[in-house]
Amino acid sequence: SAHRISPASPVVKGSTAVRSRPTARRATAAAAPRPRHAVRAARAAKVTEAPVEAARTQTETADAADAGLMRWALDTAAEGRTAACAMGALALPFLAPAQEAWAKGGEFGLLEGRTSALIHPAIMATLFVTTLYAGYLGVQHRRTRTIGDEIKALKATVPANVLADGEEAAKSPAVLETEAKIEELSATRKELVAGGFRDKHWDAGNLLLAMGVLISVEGGMNTYLRVGKLFPGPHLFAGLSITVLWASAAALVPYMQKGNQTARNAHIALNCVNLALFTWQIPTGLEIVGKVFQFTKWP
Repeated sequence: SAHRISPASPVVKGSTAVRSRPTARRATAAAAPRPRHAVRAARAAKVTEAPVEAARTQTETADAADAGLMRWALDTAAEGRTAACAMGALALPFLAPAQEAWAKGGEFGLLEGRTSALIHPAIMATLFVTTLYAGYLGVQHRRTRTIGDEIKALKATVPANVLADGEEAAKSPAVLETEAKIEELSATRKELVAGGFRDKHWDAGNLLLAMGVLISVEGGMNTYLRVGKLFPGPHLFAGLSITVLWASAAALVPYMQKGNQTARNAHIALNCVNLALFTWQIPTGLEIVGKVFQFTKWP
């Protein structure tokens, strides 16, 4: 049977103690010099590890750059949120009172307030005055165009006052009166031409067409935003008719430029009807303005 051997006991051949020799052999082999092929293998391993180490370093550098970019993006987003919060805080004092002005329920914010509702009547009052001014300019422009025909007609009535021998004959009182009238009309024509009524009439008409159509649509839209519906009645129907008359009168301008007298007469008639409807619409408009002050608040 196997017997126990102490660390200090001699090693006996054939005994169980022989099992400790591989440990000693490994220690001896580690201490011994390595063969030549082992050295070459170690050098080759170092050469192979160099590119791998460089690639690992480059990857780590790229990862660090990506991480820095991500931190910059997060910081920028945080600053943007901070700026948005600051702007909201500054605007809060102006938006907070809007709740009192909401007439329908606050679905459209300040568009339901009194300020927005008064835009339509304020601009329409300006356009009414502009309509009167445009009518005056149109009359003056027409006068500039027709006064020349009057002068030609008067000149045709003046007889030749030259005798057969070349001497000037005495003028009758009627001829003198006609010549004075011609001189007066000629002076008036010069003043009208200097006034530039044609261009001014064009500018006023363009303003009426552009702003009139825009504010007419804005008025109906504002009413719908405030109360959720339109009110079919005299004011609405008259406003629609005025808008159509503006467009119709403007559509005749190309024919008027070609000398079509029918187009000119129709242009004048349409604008006269427009002015009559505009004037008739004023009382109903003032009634609506009173309701705006009754059911809305500033702003």
